[in-house]
Amino acid sequence: MQKWLYEGIEIESLSQFPEGCVGFVYMITNTTNGKIYVGKKTLFNTLTKKLTKKETENWDKPGRIPKKKKERKESNWSDYNGSNKNLQEDIKLMGLQHFHREILEFCFNKKQCTYYEEQWQHKLKVLHVDSYNDTIAGRYYRRDVKPDPDLHQSAPSDSIY
Repeated sequence: MQKWLYEGIEIESLSQFPEGCVGFVYMITNTTNGKIYVGKKTLFNTLTKKLTKKETENWDKPGRIPKKKKERKESNWSDYNGSNKNLQEDIKLMGLQHFHREILEFCFNKKQCTYYEEQWQHKLKVLHVDSYNDTIAGRYYRRDVKPDPDLHQSAPSDSIY
């Protein structure tokens, strides 16, 4: 699969993200049928690890000795292809060359990622068109939304900017 694109520019490394960026909202498009998936991805994961015996023995700070530490690790953002099962099945069946990955918005905290993800899902009307998204924020479901006959059955093909 190609690299992530943001406004036509390939994003290949963390250094290309704006300073302070913690994640992004993205759209994956199936180029054979026009179906889209809008989601969010964080750039880093926080892992909680148990302190080793050596680390606890060498503890010289005041207060009790902690048992765990938090580590920040780069996520799998560069080769991430969405979490939707139907999307994953189509990628496996058709191959990565039939999918286009695009960054819609950079986010500077996790709440902002959630907000912009939901905003883009509403803006692109993912529950009204033929998309991989079946829910928005776990509150709005495709089955509860009356289809709009004025909308095309696939995602908008013109630029979203």
